[in-house]
Amino acid sequence: MSPPVTVALSTLGCRLNQVESQEMGALLERHGFRVVESGEAAQVHVVNTCTVTGRADFSDRQLIRRVGRENAQGFLVVTGCFAQTDPAAVAAIPGVDLVVGNQEKYRLPELLGSLVKRVRPTIAVGDIGAARQVPIAHYARMSGRSRAFVKIQDGCQHRCAFCIVPTARGGSRSQEPKVVLDQVRALADAGHLDITLTGVDIGHYGWDLYPRTSLAALVRSLADVTALRWLRLSSVLPSYFTPELIDAVTTREVVAPHLHLPLQSGSDRVLRLMRRPYHTRMYRDLVDRLAAAIPGLGLGADLIVGHPGETDDDFEATMRFVDSLPFSYLHVFAYSDRKGTEAARRPDHVTPAVIRERGRRLRRLGSEKSGAFRRGLIGARREALVLGERDRQTGLLSGLTSNYVEVLFAGPDGLDRRLVPLQIAEVRGDRTYGRLAEVGG
Repeated sequence: MSPPVTVALSTLGCRLNQVESQEMGALLERHGFRVVESGEAAQVHVVNTCTVTGRADFSDRQLIRRVGRENAQGFLVVTGCFAQTDPAAVAAIPGVDLVVGNQEKYRLPELLGSLVKRVRPTIAVGDIGAARQVPIAHYARMSGRSRAFVKIQDGCQHRCAFCIVPTARGGSRSQEPKVVLDQVRALADAGHLDITLTGVDIGHYGWDLYPRTSLAALVRSLADVTALRWLRLSSVLPSYFTPELIDAVTTREVVAPHLHLPLQSGSDRVLRLMRRPYHTRMYRDLVDRLAAAIPGLGLGADLIVGHPGETDDDFEATMRFVDSLPFSYLHVFAYSDRKGTEAARRPDHVTPAVIRERGRRLRRLGSEKSGAFRRGLIGARREALVLGERDRQTGLLSGLTSNYVEVLFAGPDGLDRRLVPLQIAEVRGDRTYGRLAEVGG
């Protein structure tokens, strides 16, 4: 018997891409391929791309070219959102043999039937707008990770002015609840105690299913998975927080005290330009309600600086709004034109220099709020999930608390994936330090 064909997967972009790389790896192994770590020698290299910003496209091209140079005799596959939205541009990159769309990535074992390098790449990219289902691709573990992520939904029915995601991912579609439940149970039973439900627009979960269901109902069902310690939700729009969802995240013990509510702007005028389905009063009311109900809530948000039409007054409104809310971290992005979007066609673009300065100020505010939140934990005892490798700078172990604070601490080997009690001791810059607490102490 000939040895199995080896495949290395490299992933750029969001958690959803990471999950889909796990799914592709599981499908390949079930079809007789052997998946190796990214960067290892392999006969096939798969690059799973992102296209949410111009910088993402730049990173995609860099990685594709590097993988092609370093593995000139190997078979190079490019998939993901960049491949979906601009397959011709991907196919034009030297070394690429196969371009695969987001829905077609689940046919990868069949598409790899022949590994003969071609003069012109094969393009297997369909109409993502016609996709109606989320393919099933179970995996029993998240390779090299303590935490696990489960894809419950794909696509988006919103049309935000700046966003290319609906073009790359298609319309919103949900995975069947039983499939999600089986996947979460399998991962929890395999030792993944911290699991995040992810997707493009997970608040829309279940609206397309028959019978119709909801994210709240899914959370309630997953709360009964006995081996699971913490269940997290990836980004959920404020407008999806029905009374049922608020009840589910505030009363189920398994739901971690950590939520991520995308904001994008603290100016109602800019939110209207962005075509976001909420306003600042709705956002503030929701945060106030959640913070009152969840002690020690870790709260994150995404923000975009420099959206076309954003004035100095709009940005200052964002700064004031963010400063007034109990965020524990921020993800700040510079606006980037995406071809075909409404925002890209606007005439009133903000200059790059102004975007950079606004981003610098907002990131500094985010750092200040993060530091204040973490300093408020000093002296507290928190349970933490021990993550993978030791910190390269200090050699210390790293643990993630339920409210999403990474804590460095001294400890023995062999604690990976275990929950340990930590005493939060010190905050220095963007790093938090603690020590193992005695059980029962």
